Amino acid sequence: MKKITVKYLTDTISSQELSDLKELLRKKENQEIFKEYVKDYYDVNTLLSKPDVDVAYEKLWSAIEKQEKPKRRILPIWSKYAAAAVVVFMFSLSYYFVQNQKPTEVLNTFVEAVEPGGDKAILTFDDGLSVSLEKGKHYNTEDVTSNGEQLVYNKKEDTRISYNYLTVPRGGKFEIILADGTKVWLNSESKLKYPVHFKQGETRKVELVYGEAYFDVSSSENHNGAKFKVVSNLQEVEVLGTEFNIKAYKDDASVYTTLAEGKVAVNNEAFKEVLKVNEQSIISDVKDKIKIKTVNVYNETAWRKGIFSFKGKSLKEIMKALSRWYDIDIIIENKKLEDIQFNGVLSKKLNLEEILVPIKRNINLNYVVYDKKIILK
Repeated sequence: MKKITVKYLTDTISSQELSDLKELLRKKENQEIFKEYVKDYYDVNTLLSKPDVDVAYEKLWSAIEKQEKPKRRILPIWSKYAAAAVVVFMFSLSYYFVQNQKPTEVLNTFVEAVEPGGDKAILTFDDGLSVSLEKGKHYNTEDVTSNGEQLVYNKKEDTRISYNYLTVPRGGKFEIILADGTKVWLNSESKLKYPVHFKQGETRKVELVYGEAYFDVSSSENHNGAKFKVVSNLQEVEVLGTEFNIKAYKDDASVYTTLAEGKVAVNNEAFKEVLKVNEQSIISDVKDKIKIKTVNVYNETAWRKGIFSFKGKSLKEIMKALSRWYDIDIIIENKKLEDIQFNGVLSKKLNLEEILVPIKRNINLNYVVYDKKIILK
């Protein structure tokens, strides 16, 4: 990988390519297309301190081609280096990409775009009553309020012990603020069980029934020293005031806990380990030794900020994440592809086809689309 600067890019692309690019952007409609790209990707690019060249190239060129049809194409298909130059000129940022990697023709297309997921969840009360929550839909009770994107519980004393469940389906995400002020972000296909109110002085305990959740725990100092615990499949996590991520999907063989801030103790029936920041525990059985490894916390938790960070992820892991977010079944027919790694950072706002384009470009991959199912060849 090579770091590219503004100067390097201007030296690399030919004067004809640069001239073509300037000519292209003189057209008002093409400028508007690029402005839409900037609007869609600016948050992600700022967060990463680098634009996503692959996505910029594909989205810009695809949109321009659609506008040009059935008109005669006035420009040749210029390289992605030219598109990269525009991004750098616009943002004055630096970024990385593999040199001499040419875009491949996209042979596989969707009849209809598979749109990304969004804010939605099902709130279930202790009496079994359920309420659907979704963006733009407000819900209020004596104990809890929701604006359709976040669920907030009122902070008050209550001697009753009652539990609620928040279930996020495939294709969904949701945030919740518990009665003690703890914030929880739930990823697609996840379920959380928690008390409506916490008893003062007693251990605050919640259960990640399945799925993935990021916790920003209200410090025990604010609750008379009361500890915070998260129970999930195969493990229990004890917290003193911290931020961490638990990934415990039903179709994963292991449970992963990643520490972003503070301190947690992870234990199963046989072992206990204290995690340091940037460490991840891996538990595969209630009696197995707990494995610890150092990880990049951003890559493990980027999902809650609306980003897919696939750095060092296998195709099998990537397709699991995509199937949950886009609520579509993805089958890897060619098992030799499962362990191939792909490095990429992409916005979760993209439709599925836009996500698959850069993956296809880097991996010799073809896919067949059947309604709500994709088969990778």
